[in-house]
Amino acid sequence: MKHDPIKILLADDHTLFRQGLRRIFALEDDLEVVGEAGDGEVVVELADALMPHVIIMDINMPKKNGVEATRAIKQLNPELKVLILSIHDDEEYVFETIRVGANGYLLKDVDSESLLDAVRKTVEGASFIHPKVTTKLLEEFKRLSRQAAEMESQRTMEREEDACLHFSLTQRESEILKLMAEGKSNRTIGEVLYISEKTVKNHVSSILCKLGVDDRTQAVIMAAKNGLVKL
Repeated sequence: MKHDPIKILLADDHTLFRQGLRRIFALEDDLEVVGEAGDGEVVVELADALMPHVIIMDINMPKKNGVEATRAIKQLNPELKVLILSIHDDEEYVFETIRVGANGYLLKDVDSESLLDAVRKTVEGASFIHPKVTTKLLEEFKRLSRQAAEMESQRTMEREEDACLHFSLTQRESEILKLMAEGKSNRTIGEVLYISEKTVKNHVSSILCKLGVDDRTQAVIMAAKNGLVKL
């Protein structure tokens, strides 16, 4: 049983490039180019009128760029598939197009077989990202993850400092409180901090007084509730 061909709408401001794509798709029995657009406004109009299965979209186009056109198309019909085909491998372009709803991102140096595979898989519901772009995305993701971890660490330190200030804990008392939360004895704390056990006891007494509790367990619980330590 023969299925209806996948309907493709081409959007690129270079006529020769569109013609090249059309020739590639013309060789495939299951693919059919139903329309072409040379600017972003026309592609939005044709997307609504022709209802293609997939739109192959350039980014740099007059009137509306690929990002703006993709956003408009997805607002009209979220089910329409948009596959970006661009010369740009900058992660900002990739993030922006995906953010507005693009279903895939390919570079124009892609070979014809990969392009055909991407079109078919995009229509089936898969997301297709060019390998070069994927590498850059992973690098950017790692960078953002490190940045987020550093920011969270900084926020944690600031919360701990604020809590210490609230309870008027000294830096040494804060250090001892964290070791108490780890279950260390006064003797062990003294060995870790290179101070006498008696000095540790004095600091512990001060900590209990400032936190308004009666024993070490209550101190640790109070400290955890106020972000002074992590259990």
